[in-house]
Amino acid sequence: MKKLLFTAFLMLTLGMANAAQKATSTIVLETSQGFQGPEFEKNTYTVDKNGYIILFDGTSMTGWRGYGKNHIPARWEIEDNTLHFIGQDNPRCTDKKGNKKEGGDLIFGHKFKNFILEIEWKISKGGNSGIFYLAQETTNADRSKIEPIYISCPEYQVLDNVNHPDAKRGKDNNRQAASLYDMIPAKPQNAKPYGEWNMAKIIVQNGKVTHIQNGVEVLTYNLWTPEWIKMLQESKFSEEKWPHAFQLLSNCGGKNHEGLIGIQDHGNDVWYRNIKVKVLD
Repeated sequence: MKKLLFTAFLMLTLGMANAAQKATSTIVLETSQGFQGPEFEKNTYTVDKNGYIILFDGTSMTGWRGYGKNHIPARWEIEDNTLHFIGQDNPRCTDKKGNKKEGGDLIFGHKFKNFILEIEWKISKGGNSGIFYLAQETTNADRSKIEPIYISCPEYQVLDNVNHPDAKRGKDNNRQAASLYDMIPAKPQNAKPYGEWNMAKIIVQNGKVTHIQNGVEVLTYNLWTPEWIKMLQESKFSEEKWPHAFQLLSNCGGKNHEGLIGIQDHGNDVWYRNIKVKVLD
C-alpha cells in the first residue's frame, strides 16, 4: 500500500513539474539599439502559458529605448513594478541643478505585424498619454530631424476623460480613452477615473484592428482601405493639413505592414504595467 501511495505521489509530482514547465517558455527577440545605426541585440523574453511574450515584467526594461534614440530617457523609470513616466509637474522632473530631465516617447525595439497587445495603464489627474502600434522611426525630407511617432501609426488614446480638455475636442468624443485618436471614438466609453488601472487590448490581424478597454470591445476598423483613407482625410492627418503624416498613415506599417509598439510622453505622469504581446499568424 505504501509503495502504491509513493508511486502515485511520484507521478503526481512529475506531472506537476511537467505542467509547470509547459506553463512558461522563452523566446529570443532581436531588438534595434538605435535609430540611425544598424546595431541589434538579441534578448530572451518569457512566454506565458497563453503564448504571450512578456515585454515588461515590472523589473527590466530590456529591449526598450527612447523613440529615435539609443537609450532610455531619464524620465522613464521602473516604480513599484510599473513603467512610470515622470510628468512635467512632478518635482522629480528636474535634476539637482534644476535642469529638466530628458523625456520623449518610449518604444520596444522589435517590429510586430499580426499580434494581440495587452497593457495596463493608469493616468494622473488631467493626464494624457497614448499607446502606439505599427510605428516607424522616420525623419523629415532632408533627414535633419526625426518626425513625431504619431504621424506614422495609429494611437490608442490614454486620457483622464473628466479633467483633460482634449476629451471634449475632436469629433464625437474621438479623443477620449481607447479611441483611435482623432478618428474613431471608443463606444461604450468605459474608462476608469484617473488613478485607477485600465486594461487595454489591441488586436491587429491582416489589417483588421480592434480596440478593447476593460474587457469590452469599443471599436474596430480596417487599415489600407478606402474607408481608412477617408478617415485620414477627415482628421488632423489629412493630405491638406499634414501631407507627410497622410503619406505615412495611408500605408501604415510600411511595405511589410509591421511596426513598433510605443508609449507616449505627453508631459503628464502615467504608469504602465503587464505589457505583453501574442504573435498571430
